[in-house]
Amino acid sequence: MRFFIKFIFHRATFVVISALIQLFVLIFVIIKFNEYFVFFYGISIVVSIIAVLYILYNNSNPAYKIVWIIPILVFPLFGGLFYLFFGGSKLSRRTRKKMECIVAKSRAVLIKGEVIINEIRNNNETAANQSSYIQNYSLFPPYKYTKAEYFSTGEETFNELIEQLKKAKQYIFLEYFIIKEGVMWNSVLQILRDKVQEGVEVRVIYDDIGCMFTLPNGYHKELEKIGIKCCVFNPLIPMVSFKFNNRDHRKIAVIDGLVGFTGGINLSDEYINKYQKYGYWKDTAIKVEGKAAWNLSVMFLSMWSFLRGIDEDFNTFKKNIEKEFSSREGYVQPFADSPLDGEPVGEIIYMNLISKATKYVYITTPYLVIGNEMVTALTSAAKGGVDVRIITPHIPDKKIVHSVTKSYYKVLIESGVKIYEYMPGFIHSKTYVCDNEYGVVGSINMDFRSLYLHFECGVWMYKTNTVYDIKKDFMDTLDKSKEITLEEINKVKWYSTLWRVVLRVFAPLM
Repeated sequence: MRFFIKFIFHRATFVVISALIQLFVLIFVIIKFNEYFVFFYGISIVVSIIAVLYILYNNSNPAYKIVWIIPILVFPLFGGLFYLFFGGSKLSRRTRKKMECIVAKSRAVLIKGEVIINEIRNNNETAANQSSYIQNYSLFPPYKYTKAEYFSTGEETFNELIEQLKKAKQYIFLEYFIIKEGVMWNSVLQILRDKVQEGVEVRVIYDDIGCMFTLPNGYHKELEKIGIKCCVFNPLIPMVSFKFNNRDHRKIAVIDGLVGFTGGINLSDEYINKYQKYGYWKDTAIKVEGKAAWNLSVMFLSMWSFLRGIDEDFNTFKKNIEKEFSSREGYVQPFADSPLDGEPVGEIIYMNLISKATKYVYITTPYLVIGNEMVTALTSAAKGGVDVRIITPHIPDKKIVHSVTKSYYKVLIESGVKIYEYMPGFIHSKTYVCDNEYGVVGSINMDFRSLYLHFECGVWMYKTNTVYDIKKDFMDTLDKSKEITLEEINKVKWYSTLWRVVLRVFAPLM
């Protein structure tokens, strides 16, 4: 009974009911107009035709075009009008102006790494081109003399994060998709309370949808009361709007501008296996120590300024880092990906690694919901003799999304890509390792939401020791995984295959 009452009065229930009411009202109005106006049907058809032509003309991903074109063609009376109301993705003039100011500020405080890129180019033209792309389209430059440390589990990451938070002297920045009350967050929160009392500035950003079922409504006000500055990204309101597709999926922790963390790990107990719902939760993270932490600081400050609507001097948070690590550590480049600039940075970084690989590409991802471009990159690499291996979960957290993931197995395996499922549970890590030279660890899933709709981040590495650590972790994980064979795929019932194919059409909405 208590659960039922909690469910009925939860704000998510109100939002869903409100959205449904709005949709029903729209449908009702359309039907009424159809009854009273002879020409309404013809006008609706014209609107639907114009909508389809516009969708074909614009530069959105082809998969998104299909998602909208199908319902418009099936329901021409409603489809065009629905797209008119809910399909637009253009930013308001006010929002564009705010974003342009933030981007300009970020560009001003990020010093281009042309010298370092030229140094990389003297060794490897391909690596330099990849680094240059990241700098040009994500704004964030590469660094050397920066230490990168890879963590193969959430438990290891949590222990190190706690130690680094305790060392904070000036500021702590935390930006997470999910924060959930429990052992992990309560441990972090206690340190934040102590640090506020010591005079350390603490700022927290969390995503409202990510925390809808994990934090009480208005939790940011509770944090503000104890001296922790807090912003909520894209608060959910009872209004149908596709802007809620854009979420802050990043996981960032920065301590004093000297140390930064990112990866797949949120501040919730399942990530450190204090709570197991899908078997063992396998996740990873990367810590950068040194000048490269400035990139993560700017990412956070850009989002903070955007949410608060303030004009803040980012340079007041920049540290003159005297300690430099051995040049043998290679090159480190933390980067961000925004859905608002029309440039799929994360996807292109991934495809560059795949298409330029000569020996192997090893990937871990919780979701394999990809477009034709990524399928082509993976299959072309495998057909060319590159050892392409992907580890996905055996126990999914979202069964429908896992069905879509399985729908890609056949075409990939037939082309020579090896697919494995992590048997102990759910693998949430997002890692790429390539040719003993490149590595990427971050928050970016191989699905449409991460690649096109979410704010994301990651760390690109070239010739760092962490590349070997990522590869070792992949091989260790492979020992706990089962290879999916073509024989198994061919034994899948026809109706299951059909279901997966239908789901793939609507994959961009998942």
